[in-house]
Amino acid sequence: MSTRGRSSNSEYMIYFLYILKSLITNKSYVGMTNNLDRRLKEHNSGKHFYTKRHCPWVMIYNEKYDNLKEARKREKYLKSASGRKLIKELFNKL
Repeated sequence: MSTRGRSSNSEYMIYFLYILKSLITNKSYVGMTNNLDRRLKEHNSGKHFYTKRHCPWVMIYNEKYDNLKEARKREKYLKSASGRKLIKELFNKL
């Protein structure tokens, strides 16, 4: 069956935006996933270039979204200058 003209199943999955904090450096990482536990384990296992240099990581924040588009929009915002200010405020509260 063709999916032309139809939305992909990924649009109907639950997605999470998350913020990680390194336990050894004052670094953060913003990402999104459909499985928070798996993704945190991936970051802490050294599979990703940026995060492997700052292991171990803890998840300090997450938000739940009903679709990929909204999760990506929020991720993009948090990676902007304005979003980074919010992350800094979150760090200061810890």
